[in-house]
Amino acid sequence: MATIATWLAGLIALGIILIGIRFLLQPVASAAGFGTPVPMNAFLSVKGVRDITAGLVVLPALVTGNQHMLGWLVLASVFAPVGDMVVVLRNGGPRAVAFGVHGATGAVMVAVAAVLILA
Repeated sequence: MATIATWLAGLIALGIILIGIRFLLQPVASAAGFGTPVPMNAFLSVKGVRDITAGLVVLPALVTGNQHMLGWLVLASVFAPVGDMVVVLRNGGPRAVAFGVHGATGAVMVAVAAVLILA
């Protein structure tokens, strides 16, 4: 089970890095997919950098095989998708995106973190 959770943590890290790169390359289109279309390229570029950083933070624990630390890092990172969910909801964005993308991401991350921490 911990091996599957480790792979899922790696996929989460890769996914958020790719999302961050998309925000840097296609900020306006990415904002629409995020759930809050905002035509502010500088802000969206900052979001892209934040996403890349969030993905990179877990890589040292992933590469060294420290599953316990990886679990804690993933758990600490849950604040980002949950915060994103709240931002989308507070700004009148689609509830389906808020819960289906951001909320679901947070839930998966909590489950992965629990498996890694308790393994």
